[in-house]
Amino acid sequence: MILPIVAYGSPVLRKVCDDIDANYAGIEKLIADMWETMYASNGVGIAAPQINKNIRLFLIDSVQIFENMDEEDDDNYPDEPGFKGVFINAHITALNGEEWSYTEGCLSIPKIREDVSRKESVTLTYVDENFQSHSKSFNGITARVILHEYDHIEGKLFIDYIKPLKRTLLKRKLDDISKGKVQVDYRMVFPK
Repeated sequence: MILPIVAYGSPVLRKVCDDIDANYAGIEKLIADMWETMYASNGVGIAAPQINKNIRLFLIDSVQIFENMDEEDDDNYPDEPGFKGVFINAHITALNGEEWSYTEGCLSIPKIREDVSRKESVTLTYVDENFQSHSKSFNGITARVILHEYDHIEGKLFIDYIKPLKRTLLKRKLDDISKGKVQVDYRMVFPK
């Protein structure tokens, strides 16, 4: 089932999410619905707060980024062919490498894309959809997508990384999103 995406301004997007265990009701269906919602919205990642759930769950598919790249871009990213997976109860254990800038967007903040600087690699602990434990490092575009989604479960948004002047200039657009004055080709739910 395709779920509505929570829009900027909704309180759930600013909350630090809670860990869950294997007994979380309906987790398999929730994950399936999140995959369906992400793909229907043309996203490469989605976090539980974006579908109004205050839990430490996100999923990513950076493989599709590489599938849509021009051939000359492929050798610029060491993480090709990307990664597709579910992250539950993720916690960062290390950030490494130089910071690099890349244009990011967000399903909860449609029509706004900005350059964001992030570290080259991230190491985190998490459990997958089968509640098997992992400690793994990711780099390049995949690390960036993970860090973006990880921010969601920590109550942060990509716009928090842009300069204050730029955020001031975006205020009107952000207010319009909060008020539902935005056209997108996927379902959204707006703050009351």
